[in-house]
Amino acid sequence: MTMIQALNSAMDVMLERDPDVLIFGEDVGYFGGVFRATEGLQKKHGLERCFDTPISESGLIGVAVGMGAYGLRPVVEIQFADYIYPAYDQIVSEVARLRYRSAGQFIAPLTIRSPYGGGIYGGQTHSQSPEALFTHVAGLKVVIPSTPYDAKGLLISAIEDDDPVIFLEPKRIYNGPFDGRHDRPLTPWAKHPASETPEGHYKVPLSEAAIVRPGASVTILAYGTMVHVALAAVEDTGVDAEVIDLRTLWPVDIDAITASVKKTGRCVIVHEATRTSGFGAELSALVQEHCFYSLEAPIERVAGWDTPYPHAFEWEYFPGPDRVATALRRVMEA
Repeated sequence: MTMIQALNSAMDVMLERDPDVLIFGEDVGYFGGVFRATEGLQKKHGLERCFDTPISESGLIGVAVGMGAYGLRPVVEIQFADYIYPAYDQIVSEVARLRYRSAGQFIAPLTIRSPYGGGIYGGQTHSQSPEALFTHVAGLKVVIPSTPYDAKGLLISAIEDDDPVIFLEPKRIYNGPFDGRHDRPLTPWAKHPASETPEGHYKVPLSEAAIVRPGASVTILAYGTMVHVALAAVEDTGVDAEVIDLRTLWPVDIDAITASVKKTGRCVIVHEATRTSGFGAELSALVQEHCFYSLEAPIERVAGWDTPYPHAFEWEYFPGPDRVATALRRVMEA
């Protein structure tokens, strides 16, 4: 499967298994979504289980909160992560707080899906990476897959979870892995082992990172598209790096991070979001706190620039394998 097909399969499976699951958002029903992630679900499961809504992100999430409190499990699509900001008050003030505020009498088992990230010439309003905003909010879980297999298993886990989950999908790798080299032909998911995705129900646990490449010299922490960029940089440099795909940003798998950095003594953190106050800053602080006496070099961060996502200079902004390779060499020489 492609990642789009895997996500579609996850929602299809959950619609069949659980009558309390329903899917809604802008254009997700008849049209099947801008990226076709919900294609065919309305036709198969009916208008009451998969339906279109007005263009009102705040309204979408506000309705979903009530549904969750009532006992339903809504899966809401925000068409692009750039459009999630009108819903931010509902997510922070209502969704994230409901279980705490009601002393456990109510829960908000929402899954909020949204494509995020650049690399598609979307410019400043279709390329943002807002994940750090949600890792800062107590009560939310934040998940980002990097392969079709993980995407399906993580989405099923998110839908079945009793806590609200922000499920961000790196749209640059919807149809194939991307190593950051935009001037080369796209490799389809069919040629990647992680595209082998079971048809039925299975789960990938939340809050468990994956070691996608074992290594002994340096730890690379990445998620989403940047996992593939990191692997390309390792291949270019020949550095024996251990690449960790976080998968769940929060609650993060600190045990996996600590074990790896204590083994390698070095750490490079890669994400596409802007550098200042990006999630890499939190990761850097965690590594410093937990692995200080094991570090043999300063922690390196490779990230987007502190600017709006530029259309004309997309590939200067995008943290490609050359920038990651530079950081790897620097940390190995320190």
